[in-house]
Amino acid sequence: MTNIVKPTAKPNNPNFSSGPCSKRPGFTLEALKDAPLGRSHRAKIGKDKLSETITRTKDVLGLPADYRLGIVPASDTGAVEMALWSLLGARGIDMVQWESFGKGWVNDVKTQLKLDDVREIKADYGQIPDLSQVDFSRDVVFTWNGTTSGVCVPNGDWIAADREGLTICDATSAVFAMDIAWDKIDVLTYSWQKVMGGEGAHGVLVLSPRAVERLESYTPSWPLPKIFRMTKSGKLIEGIFTGETINTPSMLCVEDALDGLRWAEEIGGLSALKARSQANLAVLENWIAKTDGFEFLAADKAIRSNTSVCLLISADWFKALDEDEKTRASKKLVALMEAEGAAFDIGSYRDAPAGLRIWCGATVEADDLKLLTPWLDWGLSQIAAEYA
Repeated sequence: MTNIVKPTAKPNNPNFSSGPCSKRPGFTLEALKDAPLGRSHRAKIGKDKLSETITRTKDVLGLPADYRLGIVPASDTGAVEMALWSLLGARGIDMVQWESFGKGWVNDVKTQLKLDDVREIKADYGQIPDLSQVDFSRDVVFTWNGTTSGVCVPNGDWIAADREGLTICDATSAVFAMDIAWDKIDVLTYSWQKVMGGEGAHGVLVLSPRAVERLESYTPSWPLPKIFRMTKSGKLIEGIFTGETINTPSMLCVEDALDGLRWAEEIGGLSALKARSQANLAVLENWIAKTDGFEFLAADKAIRSNTSVCLLISADWFKALDEDEKTRASKKLVALMEAEGAAFDIGSYRDAPAGLRIWCGATVEADDLKLLTPWLDWGLSQIAAEYA
C-alpha cells in the first residue's frame, strides 16, 4: 500500500458509535434544564412530559392514528422481549435473520420460550434472505435493519397486506432514518439511543390494532414478568400508551428524548432526518469508489443501510491473513483512530466479520465523515506497514 500523508484536520465530532449514537448537532446539557428532576413520573408534570414525548414521536414518525406507542423498560431489547413473550405462541413463526440481533431473537424463541413451530429463514452477513420464502399465515419476526451487518430490507413490498399472522419488527437502527411501511407492521420496537441520539435504558413499543386484538384474545401458556404485561382482565392497559409507564423512567432521559424530537421538528421532520442519513451514506459511498483499501460488507446498494454502515478491509495484504490476524489488524486500526482522536467506537460488532462499523444516522454531520475518510486511508497504511 502506498505511503499516505497523515491528515491534519479531524472531525469536529469523532463519535461514530452505533449505539449509544452521537448526540444531535449543537447539543449541550443546557437543553435538559427543564427536566423535572426529583419529581414523580406520576405527578402531573411527569405524566405531561411522557405524554408529550409520545405525541411528538407519533407526529414525527407519521404513525397511523389508530396505532399505539408506549415507552417501556430495558431499551430495544426490553421492547422486543415484551412483544415476543406476550404475542407469540398463537400460531407458527417465521424468524427472518441475517445478523447478530436477529439471531438472538431466534435463540430466545427457541430456547427460552421453547416454541416448536419455528422456521428460520436466514442469510450470511452482508446478504439478505430470500424474503419470498416468508409465510404470512404465520407470525413473522425480523429486523428492518441489521445493525451488525449493515443490511436492511429494501422496502415493505415483500410483506403481505392480507397477512393472517402478525409482523414483529425490530427497527431500532432504521426508524427515523428509513421509510417504514406502517401498514405492513403490527409491532415495531426501537430505543432512544440509536437514530435520535438519545440516552439508554428506555425502549419504545408500537402496536397496530391487529396486535392489540391478539393481546386481548390470546393468553400465553407461560407466566409473564410484570414488566412484560400489557393487559389486565383481558384488556389492553391503555395507560402504557399515554404516558403511565410500567416502571419508573428517567425524567432526564425523557427530557433528552424531547430535545431530540424538537430538533427533528426544527430541521424539517422525518424527511429531513432521512435526507441527512442518506447524505452521510453518500459520503462513504463516494469515498469507497475511490479507495482501494475498503469495501462495503453489503455489496448490494439496494439492501445497504444508511445508518449502521459496515465496511470490510479489501487490501490484498489483509485478505491474505487468517481470520484471527484479520481481527487483530482491524482492532489495531480502530485503536489507532481512537488514539488519534479521529474516530471513536468504529469497530465491527464482535460476531460480525472483521472490519469497521460507522454510524451514519441523522445526528452525524456529513462534514465530519468527509474528514474521517482520509484518516482511515492513512491509518490502514500504517497498519499495512506492520505486515509488509
